[in-house]
Amino acid sequence: MTDMITKKEWNLQDKYVLITGATSGIGLAAAKALARRNANLGIIARNQSKAEEITTLLRMQTKKSIKIDIFIADLSSQKSIRKVAAQILERCPRIDVLVNNAGALFDSFQKTEEGVEMTWAVNHLAPFLLTSLLLDRLKESESARIINTASHGHKMVKGGFEFDHMNGERLYRGMKKFLGGPTICYAQTKLANILFTAELARRLEGSTITVYCFDPGLVATNFNQNNGMMAKATMAVMNLFSRTPEKGADTLVWLAELKDTSNQSGKYFADRQQKAPTALATDKELAKKLWNISEEQIQ
Repeated sequence: MTDMITKKEWNLQDKYVLITGATSGIGLAAAKALARRNANLGIIARNQSKAEEITTLLRMQTKKSIKIDIFIADLSSQKSIRKVAAQILERCPRIDVLVNNAGALFDSFQKTEEGVEMTWAVNHLAPFLLTSLLLDRLKESESARIINTASHGHKMVKGGFEFDHMNGERLYRGMKKFLGGPTICYAQTKLANILFTAELARRLEGSTITVYCFDPGLVATNFNQNNGMMAKATMAVMNLFSRTPEKGADTLVWLAELKDTSNQSGKYFADRQQKAPTALATDKELAKKLWNISEEQIQ
């Protein structure tokens, strides 16, 4: 199913947009586009100096003096996410748009300080927790929206989540790793992004918040550069066939500025159109089960 939406009239001027992963790639391209539209920005980053560098860049490109806040957090750490959420609530009386964009893929098995597999923690639990902590503030906006960066990579998951092996450790060993185990872990997180979007939208029906996720396509960024020479070489080849970060961010920005998308809440988009994800990604019972397990993992 494909559903084209044509209205694009929501004025982002003076709206407050909070975004993760805005210091490079799709997030940076989106931040630049949002700044050009005179939106005020809250940048959640891991590196203070990099965030300050990006803030200077954004201020230079806009003629209007927009507000840009920097918040520092390690999105693999639930403790850090809770701390930064408290800071955001203290400093930001209003949030109009929350963009959960940060993502990562780890070639070797790693656990967070809470004992969670790292890719799952950063790509799924981080947006799940951050959103839940900021939800009441978003509800105070006249018309708020949440945008999650998903991926066509969710299609790699064929048999559903293996809830008995949520930490994915076995996929990082022996033949399973050779056959792409870490990539399967990443694909599960992208499936989770879509299921989370749908279930959150269901729970927010009747509120002032709408929720969307999107596929940026294959984008030439510095993604997967922390996993050794083989990963870098693979990405170098893939980047030859990839779109620019600006093109990858286009649907994100489009969703941020649409006038009325209430009837599309919970949906998956690509190239400015509503798209149909896999059957697994539309499984309502799976979405509810994932939600319940996610809540247990952030306790």
